[in-house]
Amino acid sequence: MAEKNQNTPDFITNLVNLALPEQGAAIISVSDDFFAPAKRMLSPQDPVFIPGRFDAHGKWMDGWESRRKRTTGHDYCVIRICPGVVKAIEIDTSHFTGNYPSAAMLEACSADIEPDENTTWTELVPKTGLEGDSQKIFTINDKNTWSFIRLNIYPDGGIARLRVYGEPAVETSSFDRGQWVDLVSTNAGGVAVECNNMHFGDMSNLLSNQPVANMGDGWETRRRRHPGNDWVILKLGQPGRVRRIEVDTAFFRGNYPARCSLKGGNPGSNSDLVSESESWEEILPGLALGPDQLHIFETQVRDAGAVTHVRFDIFPDGGVARLRLLGLPANLQRPG
Repeated sequence: MAEKNQNTPDFITNLVNLALPEQGAAIISVSDDFFAPAKRMLSPQDPVFIPGRFDAHGKWMDGWESRRKRTTGHDYCVIRICPGVVKAIEIDTSHFTGNYPSAAMLEACSADIEPDENTTWTELVPKTGLEGDSQKIFTINDKNTWSFIRLNIYPDGGIARLRVYGEPAVETSSFDRGQWVDLVSTNAGGVAVECNNMHFGDMSNLLSNQPVANMGDGWETRRRRHPGNDWVILKLGQPGRVRRIEVDTAFFRGNYPARCSLKGGNPGSNSDLVSESESWEEILPGLALGPDQLHIFETQVRDAGAVTHVRFDIFPDGGVARLRLLGLPANLQRPG
């Protein structure tokens, strides 16, 4: 899911950050990162400032920072992203005040190999002025699939975070073999849209395809002190029929939910997801969960047909590391 701050447009909540390392994003080359390595710019965590923290190169900064340029030219960074259609770019200069670039420009290319001096780049964001300690979001009107981006900064300085919001290009080779895929994984275009609480762990962690690192690498709500239960609404990468559900409570031992359930539906673009989701078709009835283990539900899964969204309820509260919804896209369903 695309991380949001108070200035983030609502449409971004339905997009994936294609520049996250867990999506396969990585720094390919950088002109200079003397003060702070470029890889920090791709961190999924919000940037922080630690007063008094210095390293061998100077003040420690949570982002990419080049040295002060004493020659002509500008600095740049080439990044491999999860291949996909880019819908928006966010350049975040949080905590960079006297050391942010005066301007930035972003280009993209699509290639099977790493870009070189012969690569043709397409401009997505024209050279635009930046401000310190702020976030700037650019809407991209382009339908091409890109696999690399180049961030140019003028002339030098620091960027806390670069977020590339878009829709992943779904790999369909396994679909052709009739194999089930995780319909809600971020690699398939799945997005965590909304939840009632994520005090201890972000809801987007549920959809990660990476091994669970620790208890912080999951969705966890605060302790509930009143009646009710917690829930999260997820958008599938594309419409599909759920055939098998995997609920992983890895590392959640004294704080796992007592049970969980799943519903599915096909809301319209202007629907009130929260209220409408309460009446969606049941896919998994409320079933018990245990601590620190993978739960596999297949015979218990009810056929709700092809759905675009699901609501995952936990009772009454707690933490779940991963949720996987296995099946096939609606247009490639297996018989039976």
